[in-house]
Amino acid sequence: MNWKNKRVLVTGAGGFIGSHLTEELVRQGAKVRALVHYNSRSHWGLLEKADPDILRRVEVVPGDISDPQCVSRLAEGREVVFHLAALIAIPYSYRAAGSYVAANVTGTLNVLEACRRHKVRKLVHTSTSEAYGTALYVPIDEKHPLQGQSPYAATKIGADHLADSYFRSFGLPVAIIRPFNTFGPRQSARAVIPTIITQLLEERPSLELGSVSPVRDFNYVADTVAGFLAVAAAPESVGEVINIGSGRGVTIAQTAQAIMKLMGRKARIAQTRARVRPRRSEVMRLVCGNRKARRLLGWKPRWSLEEGLARTIDYLAQHRSDYKAGIYNV
Repeated sequence: MNWKNKRVLVTGAGGFIGSHLTEELVRQGAKVRALVHYNSRSHWGLLEKADPDILRRVEVVPGDISDPQCVSRLAEGREVVFHLAALIAIPYSYRAAGSYVAANVTGTLNVLEACRRHKVRKLVHTSTSEAYGTALYVPIDEKHPLQGQSPYAATKIGADHLADSYFRSFGLPVAIIRPFNTFGPRQSARAVIPTIITQLLEERPSLELGSVSPVRDFNYVADTVAGFLAVAAAPESVGEVINIGSGRGVTIAQTAQAIMKLMGRKARIAQTRARVRPRRSEVMRLVCGNRKARRLLGWKPRWSLEEGLARTIDYLAQHRSDYKAGIYNV
């Protein structure tokens, strides 16, 4: 797709993936309206870390995805909508499940209604690999059963089904993108890779982590963003769920060892209860089957895990003041 002068809305633009997606859309010439969550400090989240030259070309609108009037106004006149706004921290979903329903389910309903009302040409709805739960088989293709092993995952599954229902019921041109674990510059230390890097930068003798045996499919953020753009551009993606991931699974322990090797540092791995999920909630294995993305979109990962880790280490080393010491589980 030629993005030049395309009128685009990105919800969740203040988040990790959303801020990178917003930047890339502007680089490619799109006219981007960016929804960031309103707060009393007028802070735009991670979008404030974007290239200032790019940020000047973005229409940033503070608001709330759970407000239907707000969402409707934002969608008006947009050709393409990327819906990323969501509460995503799994540990907090155990404490405040109702807020996840409001943001992830009701918020998605508001986006769907707004896109339907304003006849948006394409809606890309963001799912998550957590919707699959612990893999029953690998690689995980899009036909794998959905298993809500946390309140967060359950609300995302609900949102996915809503999005699919609007395609089936109303012909809304919606595609569902299901990214596997994305990492890269600007990601918060809530996520495991920045957690590891941040603790190593502090030269701690041990890494405080949760379970280290789960297998994850880590993807550099530039590949994930390319997946979003490819899903939006492909007419064949309408009505489809499409995985975006590398197809390579590594344990958390192996990931920590790879980071230590790249940083030239060693530390003992210590399990802390603060980062351990309830036993039946832990997702033990996620490995992406990406054949559908390759076939329908022509998308494939371009960054290796090691290349992405090196870029992420460099960023965090240069922005250490952005990361609060000792805060890793929120």
